[in-house]
Amino acid sequence: MTTPAPTTADVTRLEIDGLPGTADTLRARALDGFGHFTAMQVRGGKVRGLGLHLDRLDAANRELFDQGLDGDRVRELIRHALAGDGSGDGDQEGGSATGSAESTTGLIGDASVRVYVHAPGGTPSLMVTVRAPTELPVTMADRAQALKSVPYVRPVAHIKHLGGFGQAYHGREARRAGYDEALLTGHDGLISEGAITNVAFFDGRELVWPDAPHLAGITMRLLRAGLADAGLPTRLAPVRLRDLPSYRAALVMNSWGVSPVSRVDDLDLPLDEKLMGTVAEVYEAAPWDVI
Repeated sequence: MTTPAPTTADVTRLEIDGLPGTADTLRARALDGFGHFTAMQVRGGKVRGLGLHLDRLDAANRELFDQGLDGDRVRELIRHALAGDGSGDGDQEGGSATGSAESTTGLIGDASVRVYVHAPGGTPSLMVTVRAPTELPVTMADRAQALKSVPYVRPVAHIKHLGGFGQAYHGREARRAGYDEALLTGHDGLISEGAITNVAFFDGRELVWPDAPHLAGITMRLLRAGLADAGLPTRLAPVRLRDLPSYRAALVMNSWGVSPVSRVDDLDLPLDEKLMGTVAEVYEAAPWDVI
Protein backbone atom coordinates (compact mmCIF):
# COMPACT_ATOMS: atom_id res chain seq x y z
CA MET A 1 0.00 0.00 0.00
CA THR A 2 1.17 3.53 -0.73
CA THR A 3 -0.09 5.71 2.09
CA PRO A 4 -1.27 9.15 0.93
CA ALA A 5 0.29 12.17 2.57
CA PRO A 6 -2.07 13.43 5.28
CA THR A 7 -2.82 16.72 3.53
CA THR A 8 -3.07 15.64 -0.11
CA ALA A 9 -6.83 16.18 -0.44
CA ASP A 10 -7.90 19.71 -1.27
CA VAL A 11 -9.84 21.58 1.41
CA THR A 12 -13.50 21.67 0.39
CA ARG A 13 -14.61 24.05 3.12
CA LEU A 14 -12.84 26.09 5.79
CA GLU A 15 -14.54 28.05 8.54
CA ILE A 16 -13.19 29.94 11.53
CA ASP A 17 -15.66 30.21 14.41
CA GLY A 18 -18.48 29.49 11.97
CA LEU A 19 -17.46 32.09 9.37
CA PRO A 20 -15.50 31.76 6.13
CA GLY A 21 -11.78 32.32 6.61
CA THR A 22 -10.55 35.77 5.67
CA ALA A 23 -7.09 37.08 4.88
CA ASP A 24 -6.81 38.49 8.41
CA THR A 25 -8.03 35.40 10.28
CA LEU A 26 -5.92 33.07 8.14
CA ARG A 27 -2.87 35.31 8.50
CA ALA A 28 -3.18 35.14 12.28
CA ARG A 29 -3.08 31.33 12.13
CA ALA A 30 -0.24 31.23 9.63
CA LEU A 31 1.87 33.24 12.07
CA ASP A 32 0.85 31.30 15.19
CA GLY A 33 2.11 27.73 15.53
CA PHE A 34 0.91 27.29 19.11
CA GLY A 35 -2.27 25.25 19.18
CA HIS A 36 -3.78 21.81 18.91
CA PHE A 37 -6.24 19.86 16.78
CA THR A 38 -8.11 16.63 16.22
CA ALA A 39 -8.80 14.77 12.97
CA MET A 40 -11.80 12.57 12.26
CA GLN A 41 -13.54 10.66 9.52
CA VAL A 42 -17.21 11.57 9.12
CA ARG A 43 -19.68 9.15 7.54
CA GLY A 44 -23.33 10.07 7.19
CA GLY A 45 -22.88 12.93 9.65
CA LYS A 46 -21.48 10.59 12.30
CA VAL A 47 -18.06 9.91 13.83
CA ARG A 48 -16.62 6.98 15.73
CA GLY A 49 -15.47 8.04 19.19
CA LEU A 50 -16.83 11.57 18.99
CA GLY A 51 -16.79 11.91 22.77
CA LEU A 52 -13.11 10.97 22.80
CA HIS A 53 -12.39 13.66 20.21
CA LEU A 54 -14.18 16.24 22.33
CA ASP A 55 -12.35 15.09 25.46
CA ARG A 56 -9.04 15.35 23.60
CA LEU A 57 -9.76 18.92 22.56
CA ASP A 58 -10.89 19.91 26.03
CA ALA A 59 -7.88 18.37 27.79
CA ALA A 60 -5.38 19.91 25.37
CA ASN A 61 -7.08 23.27 25.65
CA ARG A 62 -6.86 23.19 29.43
CA GLU A 63 -3.18 22.33 29.28
CA LEU A 64 -2.23 24.85 26.59
CA PHE A 65 -4.67 27.70 27.26
CA ASP A 66 -5.82 27.16 30.87
CA GLN A 67 -9.48 26.86 29.98
CA GLY A 68 -11.87 24.16 28.85
CA LEU A 69 -13.53 23.83 25.46
CA ASP A 70 -17.30 23.42 25.19
CA GLY A 71 -18.03 20.18 23.35
CA ASP A 72 -21.46 21.36 22.20
CA ARG A 73 -19.84 24.40 20.60
CA VAL A 74 -17.33 22.17 18.80
CA ARG A 75 -20.13 19.97 17.46
CA GLU A 76 -22.09 23.01 16.34
CA LEU A 77 -19.14 24.37 14.38
CA ILE A 78 -18.46 21.00 12.72
CA ARG A 79 -22.12 20.71 11.70
CA HIS A 80 -22.04 24.25 10.36
CA ALA A 81 -18.96 23.56 8.22
CA LEU A 82 -20.46 20.34 6.88
CA ALA A 83 -23.72 22.10 6.03
CA GLY A 84 -21.99 24.93 4.24
CA ASP A 85 -25.20 26.92 3.83
CA GLY A 86 -25.93 28.17 7.31
CA SER A 87 -28.17 25.20 8.17
CA GLY A 88 -25.57 23.27 10.13
CA ASP A 89 -27.63 23.20 13.33
CA GLY A 90 -30.18 20.82 11.86
CA ASP A 91 -30.93 17.45 13.48
CA GLN A 92 -29.06 14.58 11.80
CA GLU A 93 -30.28 11.75 14.03
CA GLY A 94 -31.57 9.88 11.01
CA GLY A 95 -28.24 9.89 9.15
CA SER A 96 -26.54 6.59 8.37
CA ALA A 97 -22.85 5.81 8.67
CA THR A 98 -22.66 5.35 4.92
CA GLY A 99 -24.64 8.32 3.66
CA SER A 100 -24.03 10.11 0.39
CA ALA A 101 -21.07 12.46 0.19
CA GLU A 102 -23.17 15.57 -0.44
CA SER A 103 -26.91 16.19 -0.66
CA THR A 104 -28.76 18.76 -2.72
CA THR A 105 -28.92 21.05 0.35
CA GLY A 106 -25.13 21.30 0.46
CA LEU A 107 -24.73 19.01 3.47
CA ILE A 108 -21.54 16.93 3.26
CA GLY A 109 -22.20 13.62 4.97
CA ASP A 110 -18.88 11.87 4.31
CA ALA A 111 -15.66 13.81 4.89
CA SER A 112 -12.28 14.13 6.54
CA VAL A 113 -12.72 16.84 9.18
CA ARG A 114 -10.13 18.60 11.29
CA VAL A 115 -10.75 20.99 14.18
CA TYR A 116 -7.82 23.33 14.93
CA VAL A 117 -7.70 25.43 18.08
CA HIS A 118 -5.68 28.61 18.55
CA ALA A 119 -6.16 31.26 21.23
CA PRO A 120 -5.48 34.72 19.80
CA GLY A 121 -5.70 37.23 22.61
CA GLY A 122 -6.29 34.37 25.04
CA THR A 123 -9.71 33.37 23.66
CA PRO A 124 -9.98 29.93 22.01
CA SER A 125 -10.81 30.16 18.32
CA LEU A 126 -11.76 27.11 16.25
CA MET A 127 -10.97 26.49 12.60
CA VAL A 128 -12.82 23.59 10.96
CA THR A 129 -11.60 22.18 7.65
CA VAL A 130 -13.51 19.73 5.46
CA ARG A 131 -11.82 17.50 2.90
CA ALA A 132 -12.83 14.46 0.91
CA PRO A 133 -13.10 11.28 3.01
CA THR A 134 -10.16 8.88 3.18
CA GLU A 135 -10.93 5.23 2.45
CA LEU A 136 -8.49 2.38 3.00
CA PRO A 137 -8.37 -0.57 0.57
CA VAL A 138 -10.96 -3.25 1.33
CA THR A 139 -8.62 -6.20 1.89
CA MET A 140 -6.02 -6.32 4.64
CA ALA A 141 -3.41 -7.53 2.17
CA ASP A 142 -3.90 -4.38 0.10
CA ARG A 143 -3.70 -2.20 3.23
CA ALA A 144 -0.41 -3.68 4.46
CA GLN A 145 2.17 -1.01 5.28
CA ALA A 146 5.96 -0.98 5.30
CA LEU A 147 7.48 1.09 8.10
CA LYS A 148 10.86 2.80 8.13
CA SER A 149 12.30 3.40 11.60
CA VAL A 150 13.66 6.89 12.28
CA PRO A 151 15.33 8.41 15.37
CA TYR A 152 12.67 10.91 16.40
CA VAL A 153 10.18 11.32 19.26
CA ARG A 154 7.54 14.04 19.11
CA PRO A 155 7.86 16.74 21.77
CA VAL A 156 4.91 16.84 24.18
CA ALA A 157 3.78 13.65 22.50
CA HIS A 158 0.56 13.24 24.49
CA ILE A 159 -0.94 16.33 22.81
CA LYS A 160 -2.01 16.43 19.16
CA HIS A 161 -0.35 19.79 18.71
CA LEU A 162 0.55 21.85 15.67
CA GLY A 163 4.31 21.27 15.81
CA GLY A 164 4.26 18.53 13.20
CA PHE A 165 7.32 19.37 11.09
CA GLY A 166 9.45 16.52 12.41
CA GLN A 167 6.92 13.78 11.81
CA ALA A 168 5.94 15.26 8.42
CA TYR A 169 9.60 15.36 7.39
CA HIS A 170 10.28 11.78 8.44
CA GLY A 171 7.03 10.56 6.90
CA ARG A 172 7.97 12.17 3.58
CA GLU A 173 11.47 10.69 3.69
CA ALA A 174 10.03 7.25 4.44
CA ARG A 175 7.73 7.47 1.41
CA ARG A 176 10.60 8.66 -0.76
CA ALA A 177 12.52 5.56 0.32
CA GLY A 178 9.66 3.29 -0.73
CA TYR A 179 7.95 2.86 2.64
CA ASP A 180 4.43 3.82 3.66
CA GLU A 181 4.99 5.30 7.10
CA ALA A 182 7.76 6.35 9.49
CA LEU A 183 8.18 4.49 12.79
CA LEU A 184 9.34 6.91 15.47
CA THR A 185 11.97 5.65 17.89
CA GLY A 186 13.90 7.06 20.84
CA HIS A 187 17.01 6.09 22.77
CA ASP A 188 18.21 2.52 22.23
CA GLY A 189 15.62 1.96 19.48
CA LEU A 190 12.64 2.34 21.83
CA ILE A 191 9.53 2.46 19.63
CA SER A 192 6.90 5.09 20.39
CA GLU A 193 4.43 5.49 17.47
CA GLY A 194 4.16 6.08 13.76
CA ALA A 195 4.39 9.53 12.20
CA ILE A 196 0.59 9.65 11.83
CA THR A 197 -0.39 6.35 13.43
CA ASN A 198 -0.31 4.32 16.59
CA VAL A 199 1.38 0.95 16.35
CA ALA A 200 0.95 -2.37 18.18
CA PHE A 201 2.79 -5.70 18.11
CA PHE A 202 1.39 -9.21 18.52
CA ASP A 203 3.44 -11.80 20.43
CA GLY A 204 1.10 -14.69 19.67
CA ARG A 205 -1.00 -14.21 22.79
CA GLU A 206 -1.26 -10.48 23.56
CA LEU A 207 -1.26 -7.24 21.63
CA VAL A 208 1.53 -5.04 22.98
CA TRP A 209 1.30 -1.24 22.86
CA PRO A 210 4.73 0.45 23.04
CA ASP A 211 5.41 2.03 26.42
CA ALA A 212 7.06 5.26 25.27
CA PRO A 213 5.96 8.86 24.70
CA HIS A 214 3.07 8.79 22.22
CA LEU A 215 -0.33 10.24 21.41
CA ALA A 216 -3.13 7.94 22.54
CA GLY A 217 -5.08 8.05 19.29
CA ILE A 218 -8.85 7.75 19.13
CA THR A 219 -8.81 4.48 17.17
CA MET A 220 -6.23 3.05 19.57
CA ARG A 221 -8.43 3.97 22.53
CA LEU A 222 -11.51 2.44 20.92
CA LEU A 223 -9.61 -0.79 20.28
CA ARG A 224 -8.16 -0.98 23.78
CA ALA A 225 -11.67 -0.70 25.17
CA GLY A 226 -13.01 -3.57 23.06
CA LEU A 227 -10.24 -6.08 22.40
CA ALA A 228 -10.28 -7.72 25.84
CA ASP A 229 -13.99 -8.49 25.47
CA ALA A 230 -13.18 -10.04 22.08
CA GLY A 231 -10.71 -12.43 23.72
CA LEU A 232 -7.54 -10.59 22.74
CA PRO A 233 -5.68 -9.26 25.81
CA THR A 234 -3.49 -6.19 25.49
CA ARG A 235 -0.71 -4.72 27.58
CA LEU A 236 1.63 -1.74 27.65
CA ALA A 237 5.34 -2.61 27.53
CA PRO A 238 8.63 -1.29 26.12
CA VAL A 239 9.25 -2.46 22.54
CA ARG A 240 12.63 -1.93 20.88
CA LEU A 241 13.67 -2.43 17.30
CA ARG A 242 15.89 -5.33 18.31
CA ASP A 243 12.84 -7.05 19.87
CA LEU A 244 10.80 -7.15 16.67
CA PRO A 245 11.93 -10.60 15.43
CA SER A 246 10.22 -12.06 18.52
CA TYR A 247 6.81 -10.74 17.45
CA ARG A 248 4.49 -12.58 15.08
CA ALA A 249 2.73 -9.58 13.58
CA ALA A 250 2.16 -5.84 13.85
CA LEU A 251 -0.48 -3.30 12.92
CA VAL A 252 -1.00 0.44 12.69
CA MET A 253 -4.10 2.51 13.23
CA ASN A 254 -5.43 6.05 12.98
CA SER A 255 -8.70 7.76 12.08
CA TRP A 256 -8.60 6.03 8.69
CA GLY A 257 -8.87 2.58 10.28
CA VAL A 258 -6.55 -0.36 11.00
CA SER A 259 -3.89 -1.86 8.72
CA PRO A 260 -1.39 -4.70 9.07
CA VAL A 261 2.34 -4.05 8.95
CA SER A 262 4.17 -6.03 6.26
CA ARG A 263 7.70 -4.85 7.02
CA VAL A 264 9.76 -2.80 9.45
CA ASP A 265 13.03 -1.78 7.81
CA ASP A 266 14.39 -5.08 6.45
CA LEU A 267 12.28 -7.33 8.69
CA ASP A 268 9.29 -8.92 6.96
CA LEU A 269 6.22 -9.55 9.10
CA PRO A 270 3.49 -12.00 8.05
CA LEU A 271 -0.14 -11.03 7.70
CA ASP A 272 -2.01 -12.67 10.58
CA GLU A 273 -5.52 -12.97 9.17
CA LYS A 274 -7.04 -14.11 12.47
CA LEU A 275 -5.51 -11.22 14.38
CA MET A 276 -6.55 -8.63 11.83
CA GLY A 277 -10.02 -10.13 11.61
CA THR A 278 -10.47 -9.75 15.36
CA VAL A 279 -9.11 -6.20 15.40
CA ALA A 280 -11.22 -5.16 12.41
CA GLU A 281 -14.34 -6.67 13.97
CA VAL A 282 -13.81 -4.72 17.20
CA TYR A 283 -13.18 -1.52 15.26
CA GLU A 284 -16.24 -1.97 13.06
CA ALA A 285 -18.35 -2.60 16.16
CA ALA A 286 -17.46 0.80 17.64
CA PRO A 287 -20.62 2.92 17.53
CA TRP A 288 -21.04 5.93 15.28
CA ASP A 289 -21.91 9.10 17.19
CA VAL A 290 -24.06 11.84 15.68
CA ILE A 291 -22.17 15.12 15.44
